[in-house]
Amino acid sequence: MSIVASVMVPHPPIIIPAVGRGEERKIQKTINAYETAAQFIADSHPDTIVITSPHSIMYSDYFHISPGKRASGSLSRFGADKIKISVDYDTDFVEKLCGLCDQQKMDAGTLGERDSSLDHATIVPLYFISTVFEGKIPFKVVRIGLSGQNLAQHYLLGKLIKEAADASLKKVAIIASGDLSHKLTDDGPYGYAPEGPEYDKNIMNVMERGAFGELFEFDDSFCDRAGECGHRSFVIMAGAFDGCSVSVNKLSYEGPFGVGYGICTFTPGKEDQSRHFYNNYHKKLLEKLTTRREAEDEYVRLARRALEAYVLHNEIISVPDSVPSELKSKRAGTFVSLHIAGQLRGCIGTTEPTCENIAEEIIQNAISACSRDPRFPPVTPPELDELEYSVDVLSETEKIKSPDELNIKRYGVIVSNGGRRGLLLPNLDGVDTIDEQISIAKSKAGIGAREQVTLERFEVVRHF
Repeated sequence: MSIVASVMVPHPPIIIPAVGRGEERKIQKTINAYETAAQFIADSHPDTIVITSPHSIMYSDYFHISPGKRASGSLSRFGADKIKISVDYDTDFVEKLCGLCDQQKMDAGTLGERDSSLDHATIVPLYFISTVFEGKIPFKVVRIGLSGQNLAQHYLLGKLIKEAADASLKKVAIIASGDLSHKLTDDGPYGYAPEGPEYDKNIMNVMERGAFGELFEFDDSFCDRAGECGHRSFVIMAGAFDGCSVSVNKLSYEGPFGVGYGICTFTPGKEDQSRHFYNNYHKKLLEKLTTRREAEDEYVRLARRALEAYVLHNEIISVPDSVPSELKSKRAGTFVSLHIAGQLRGCIGTTEPTCENIAEEIIQNAISACSRDPRFPPVTPPELDELEYSVDVLSETEKIKSPDELNIKRYGVIVSNGGRRGLLLPNLDGVDTIDEQISIAKSKAGIGAREQVTLERFEVVRHF
C-alpha cells in the first residue's frame, strides 16, 4: 500500500485535562483541532502509524528508530501518572525501513537505545487518537527521532518512509509531532525573540499551501533563534509526499503560552512531477556550488584538492608547484571549515604554525577536518560534490586584559584556564555578542561558565 494520511500536530502536555487542570481551556481551538485531526487519522484506517518525535532519542549524525516489539509511557513527569499509552511496534516495517536506509547509506537504524519509554511528543498525539477508539491503540507504531543532520537528510528519510510504505501491504499514516516557536512572548519558556513570531507565520504559510520545497529555505541559525521544535519533523513528513500532490486542511494556530501550536491535515493525491522538491533543491545547490567553485581562490582550491585526494584515494598530496609563492614562503596557523547546505560538516585548525609553510598547514588541516573532527563521522565520497569550504589564515595571537578589547566580527578569541584551552573564530553565524563568543569558547574547552580565564585575540583572513 502507501501513505494514506498525515497530520502536523503539537505536543503540549498541558493540552490534556489531567495535566492542564483547567489551563487547557486557554488553547481550546487547539484541542478542537486536535480532535478533528485524530478523527482524520482514524478515518484513514491505517495499519501502521509512523511518528516523528523531537523528544525521542536524538543524535547529531544518526536517525534513531525505536527497536523492540512494544513500548509504553506515561505523563507522570507532568503530574499525570494515570495518563498511560502502550503500543505495539511494527517490527516488519522497521526492518524494511532500516534495510532501505542501509542501501542508501543513510545513518539511521535501531542502535543506541537509551530509554525505551514513549516520550511526551509521542504520547500526546496518541492520547487524542486513543480517545477515538475508547482508550485503545488499534494499530502498530513506528517511532523515529530527529537528528542533527541537515534538512535534506530529513527529507530523504521521508522519501524512504514512503518507499517502505509502498513496498509493504499496509496503509501507513504519519504524525509529524512538533511545536512551533518557543519564543513568542516575554513570559514564554524561553522569553521573546522577533524570529519567534516570524517563524510561526512563515511555517504556517508554507504548510497550509503544501509548499514543501520552501522548507529547505529555513536557515538553521534562524530556526535556532526562533526556538522552534518541530521543523525537522515536518521536513520528514514532507519527504514522504515527494512527487505527489497534497490536499491540505489548516485546522488551527495559536500560541497563548508563548509557544506556537499549529495543526494541519494532509491527504496525498496523484503523482505530480513538479513536486519532486529534493531534486529541485539538489539541482539548485549544485548550481550554487559550481558557481562558488569557479570563484575559489588558491587557498580554498588547495584545501579541496587535498581533501578529495584523501577521501577518494587515501592520498596525502605534496604542495603543488602551481600554488602562489606566499603559500610556500610564509608560516601561519590555519583553519579549514566544511559545510553542507549551510550546516557545519567539519572544522579543524591550528592556532600557530606547525608546518613549514601555509600550504602544508592547509593540506594537513583539510585532511583533519574531513576525517578527525570528533563531532562528525569521516566525510564520504558521495558528499564531496556538496561540500562548501572556507580557509582561515590566523594572525599571531595577543593577550588582552578584558572582553572590551574583543570584537566578534574582527577578532577570534582563545580562552585558557590551566591546561584547558578553547578557540572560536570571528564572524560566525549565530554568534551575536562577545559574551556568547567567550561562552562558546569556554564550553569547547570544558571550562565552566563561572571559571576565570585568560583571554587572547587574533585576526583572520578568510578565504572562500
